[in-house]
Amino acid sequence: MRRPFMTDPELLRSLRGQQYLVLRPVVDVAKFYDGEQRSLRGRLQTPLPHPHTGHVTLRGFFEPERVQPLRDALAGWAQLQAPIDLRVAAVDGFPTPFQIVIARAERSPSLVSAFATLTEMLGTSDFRRIGEFPLDEWVFHLSLLYASALPEHEWLALHAQSRRDLASAPAEVITSAEYVWYDDDGEHIEVLSLGTDRY
Repeated sequence: MRRPFMTDPELLRSLRGQQYLVLRPVVDVAKFYDGEQRSLRGRLQTPLPHPHTGHVTLRGFFEPERVQPLRDALAGWAQLQAPIDLRVAAVDGFPTPFQIVIARAERSPSLVSAFATLTEMLGTSDFRRIGEFPLDEWVFHLSLLYASALPEHEWLALHAQSRRDLASAPAEVITSAEYVWYDDDGEHIEVLSLGTDRY
């Protein structure tokens, strides 16, 4: 059984009816993510919600009535998508009102290309997307902590203590995407192997 992405009951409730296409690191980036998140949580007086497992979100959707058709469309994209280079460049954050500590990923050619081809594919569909930005504005990242509950001065202090460029950037090659959907029963995951139609 794969490690879940979200386990916090409030987060799971807030995600009902939504679907996501994500990349899950499993080697060096995952090791960095787990250590960084553990360090951040250890510095806090008050526990904050956070992902249970590190991941890069490529797209979010709201299609509770079309979970399977959306899955089929994303599986078709995955079959044509080469493996993706994922490298973490820095620890940073999204400002108020979001207040999220993130591990920011480099805009590697394969990661940018994956986002672009996915955008092109979705442009021919009517699937409802959420939280979408143009490629030039999209920040590839792994969320570490959701700190919106902190007063702004505490958030600014946490961000200042946490943000830094990484001298030795953890990196790995991602060979599958994961289709994740949320309903009344919680989180569901299906692995979509990348590049199965390329050879």
